[in-house]
Amino acid sequence: MATPGANSATRTIDPPMNWQNAIITRIETRSPRVKSFFFRLPEPMTFRPGQHVLLRLTAPDGYRAQRSYSITSAPGPGKAKELELAIERLDDGEVSPFMHDAAEVDDEIEIRGPIGGHFNWSPEDGGPILFIGGGSGVAPFMSMLRHRAAIGSRVPVALVFSARLRQELLFFDELSKLATSGGGFSLMVTLTREAGAHPFRAGRIDAALIKDMVTAMKAPVRQVLICGSNPFVETAAEGTIASGIDPTLIKTERYGKADSGSPP
Repeated sequence: MATPGANSATRTIDPPMNWQNAIITRIETRSPRVKSFFFRLPEPMTFRPGQHVLLRLTAPDGYRAQRSYSITSAPGPGKAKELELAIERLDDGEVSPFMHDAAEVDDEIEIRGPIGGHFNWSPEDGGPILFIGGGSGVAPFMSMLRHRAAIGSRVPVALVFSARLRQELLFFDELSKLATSGGGFSLMVTLTREAGAHPFRAGRIDAALIKDMVTAMKAPVRQVLICGSNPFVETAAEGTIASGIDPTLIKTERYGKADSGSPP
């Protein structure tokens, strides 16, 4: 994948930042395939909502595998002493199976970052803003929304969140509370493969849905941020353009399907 981000594999040259041994302090199950890992940082860092970090594992023989994960925790105030990363288990991966099956509280994991200056947003950047997330692609939006809530911002933000099944709606309770708080945040959930009855929209994201969300915001959208798998991003971007949004207002973040290894 060309642009690292939420759950994105990378074979890029290491950025000019030091690796640090972060300590796992807590692990929470978010869905059958996603867990949140909370890391205490020996060297606190400053980051912008939407940035990500590299997580690296080293085998006894010196082989290294690394992967990029969007930060889901809010950045401030000041330097962050702890990070939350939502890690989706990929059966053919090298990093995520270890994190899900073997990693425990108090383990040390190498982390490097923050990285990424393209897919960022803070309330200071203005709005209205439309977020479109597919599956674990909601991860960077959680950092943005948590930061927005933490500083008491009322900048209009809407999130269209697509998942296959109800059980895969990451952070749904938290998102629902934000949406009912009356602070200018609205949430639209659509499920694509849920067979049973549910209170959400059914079907894939399309131009009609996006146009309805934009119309409900009652002001011209300043920017659209889309994050998810490659096919999801392509479909959502096409639907956004078809709904009448200027393509220059769209930013995307894509993630691939496999972890990557790197030589020691």
